[in-house]
Amino acid sequence: MQKGRKKSRAIAPEIRASDLQPEKLEAERDALLQRLAHLGDGAKRQRGYETVRRLLNQKFRKATLVARLGILQAASFMIDVLERTIPFV
Repeated sequence: MQKGRKKSRAIAPEIRASDLQPEKLEAERDALLQRLAHLGDGAKRQRGYETVRRLLNQKFRKATLVARLGILQAASFMIDVLERTIPFV
């Protein structure tokens, strides 16, 4: 038995059926696209900006409902990172 190793616990919240309604997922996508649009020119030069756009457009459209929820979570995290690293002018 190895010392210092802890059992990993699931950190993702439970997925509720109400979260998987296409209308709610689409509304969340629109809100994330608005946040992305407000980042400005400094963010557009970052690699993460294009990745988030690709996630919210191409990948989101092709994904299943459960995968869409994951895509929205990933995009939200990436936008948070961009907001913290890009200075507003």
